[in-house]
Amino acid sequence: MSISNHFDVTTWPHGDPHDDLGAVTNSIIAEVKERQAAAEVPDGGRPGAVIHLPPGDYRLRTPVLIDVSFLRIEGSGHGFTSSSIRFNVPQEEWPGLHELWPGGSRVLVDVEGAAFRVARTGSPRISSVEFSGFCIDGLHFTGDAPGGNPENSYRNGKTGIQVAEANDSFRIADMGFVYLEHALELWNADALAVHDNFIAECGSCIELRGWGQASKIADNLIGAGPWGHSIYAENHGGLLITANNVFPRGSSSVRLRGVTRSSVTGNRLHSFYPGMLILEEGSSENLVSANHLLRDHEPWTPFAEVDNGLDDDFGLLRISGDDNSVIGNHFSEIVDPQRVRPAGAAPVIVRVASGSGNYIATNHVVAKSVDATANDSCFEAQVDALLATESSEGLAVTTVVVDPGARANTVLDSGTVAQVVLDDAVNAFRPTPSVGS
Repeated sequence: MSISNHFDVTTWPHGDPHDDLGAVTNSIIAEVKERQAAAEVPDGGRPGAVIHLPPGDYRLRTPVLIDVSFLRIEGSGHGFTSSSIRFNVPQEEWPGLHELWPGGSRVLVDVEGAAFRVARTGSPRISSVEFSGFCIDGLHFTGDAPGGNPENSYRNGKTGIQVAEANDSFRIADMGFVYLEHALELWNADALAVHDNFIAECGSCIELRGWGQASKIADNLIGAGPWGHSIYAENHGGLLITANNVFPRGSSSVRLRGVTRSSVTGNRLHSFYPGMLILEEGSSENLVSANHLLRDHEPWTPFAEVDNGLDDDFGLLRISGDDNSVIGNHFSEIVDPQRVRPAGAAPVIVRVASGSGNYIATNHVVAKSVDATANDSCFEAQVDALLATESSEGLAVTTVVVDPGARANTVLDSGTVAQVVLDDAVNAFRPTPSVGS
């Protein structure tokens, strides 16, 4: 008789998943390893297992350690709802709210460090671990924050999922992450898929560390804190970042360090600060195309005075690398001239800080001045700011700067003569025609 490799945490006979999901999950993994002790039986041996979390709240007091391949942990709904909005509503108004906490299949993280840690050394690399369809909730932030409210600090020492060793073909899909200092931290990933997740109100959202190849970050809704990364990758090749909707407030929308031959395409990126998209430390031969980048001001009162410490001449998109293509992107710079830093400077849209062979072509820049104000209602303030397209006058910007140390770069139809700063003796330049020229 066959033995099922599908486990329901609510029917597992050892432990109470509502009191400590971690202890129950570790017990199930131990059972899987005992059942599948043989590395090889005729044409098989270790099929792995599915661990299911029905809708409900599951407190996690013990970290989960995953050291088996082909394991899928799945729930019945990502359950995301904004904790930040609720924590900034006066407490006397809480009884009138329809719900106070995230829902679905929800894991309440009561430990610092990683709630789910994947680690296995040796050969082959751990493979095909999947997380799908549940919410990992860090519950509260506890650090120092603007206005003295720790719930706005984005710090609590908690990580949702940490993959600590080299891995292959992992999938993280349909998940919700909220109020974690680090939502996803993955090391040395090969053929990773992070897609269709809701990762917001976390210090940092997606961090690909160490090195990696042939992975994708696609179709996610993402929003980090002002000190953290929305999407960050280092030493990766063949990385695809596409069709993500990145919310503002993260220190950067996409930051690539030593990333090569990768694509950032078809994303909607929104930021309250310069340094939205950064290619640094020799990031080369990358394609940045068909993205919409919007930079405006924070409209919500609790964060109105918060920024990422960068001046407006840093660039919305900054390149330190060779042979990158920046083609057909739309940039919207909608800011208050009185708040531009340094005072009196023209904000820079694209800055080539170093490198050669970069190709910047047919990018469109819309720059308008606004009288920025803040509002106590998070949702209404942000929607109003997004929908407002009328302004009193245009804003003077520098669309492209190629710094003196950068040579043999090409800038085509990405700004008028007055909007582009470069040495055309060592770089190629064709300006966008001015009206009436």
